[in-house]
Amino acid sequence: VGRGYHRRPDLTAARFVPDPFSAQPGQRLYRTGDLVRYRPDGTIEYLGRLDHQVKIRGVRIELGEVEAALRQQAGVREAVVVARRNGPGGARLIAYVTTD
Repeated sequence: VGRGYHRRPDLTAARFVPDPFSAQPGQRLYRTGDLVRYRPDGTIEYLGRLDHQVKIRGVRIELGEVEAALRQQAGVREAVVVARRNGPGGARLIAYVTTD
């Protein structure tokens, strides 16, 4: 992990936060957006995302941005986008829209 975002101190401050677990002052953690928990056996279990970001074929996609782009199309009043699995290791975006 890098030390921050190039020429984006606002984004660096939001994503790189003080590390409460480190004994060394000044250490930071990166907020990935992943939600995890420690299991009783000490392993970390991945529970999902804190935002509406999905990864399809290695590309991170913000579902809200896709929904906003759909709502800008003529005749589209509302849009909801979800990611659905379509086989082993594969996923696709499904959009539901209401029209004027």
